[in-house]
Amino acid sequence: MRLTHFGHSCLLVETGSARILIDPGSFSSGFEELTDLDAVLITHAHPDHIDPERLGTLLEANDSAVVHAEPETAGSLAGSGLDVSALHAGQSVEVAGVTVSGQGGRHATIHADLPVIGNVGMLLSAAGEPTLFHPGDAYSATPEGVDVLAVPLNAPWAAIKETIDFVRAVGPGLAVPVHDALLTPPAREMYKGHVGRLGGAEIRDVAGAGPVDL
Repeated sequence: MRLTHFGHSCLLVETGSARILIDPGSFSSGFEELTDLDAVLITHAHPDHIDPERLGTLLEANDSAVVHAEPETAGSLAGSGLDVSALHAGQSVEVAGVTVSGQGGRHATIHADLPVIGNVGMLLSAAGEPTLFHPGDAYSATPEGVDVLAVPLNAPWAAIKETIDFVRAVGPGLAVPVHDALLTPPAREMYKGHVGRLGGAEIRDVAGAGPVDL
């Protein structure tokens, strides 16, 4: 498996058979130039996870790519004229030899006064490849058998103690920091250090590193 981090929560996941982009949002950049994508996966509707305008441009250059999104997000994007399939929690789809399984279902609570929207974590597995889990914006789903966890490092809905406990609960071999655009470089190192020391997983930081083979 090869990972490329395009900033914040956006990851390109490449296996021996597939090129899958996850959460191309407004805090991410560079993904617009990608070609030969098999799929785009979207965990939820917040702008830092999906930029509809740039998604449309991306799909024009990847006309064979399928888009699977959390159901509320899929409905919104379909209303904008994009061809998007809803992926529900507990549902699985096959993409170029990769099984994508929806996990969770609801976004983490930001505040009691704010509505809770849908959020579907994406679990990617394929024969001969490590299993990767991208949770989107929630720590509630902790699937078994995760080798690589894309761990949200910082968010308005999370405290570092919750991040650490989430990594412990999933128990991956590797944790790849994502959801980090709100952090200054020194703060990012602090968060990453806490998760690495206390979470029980090896931290593999792929931010700014280009394609990284796992």
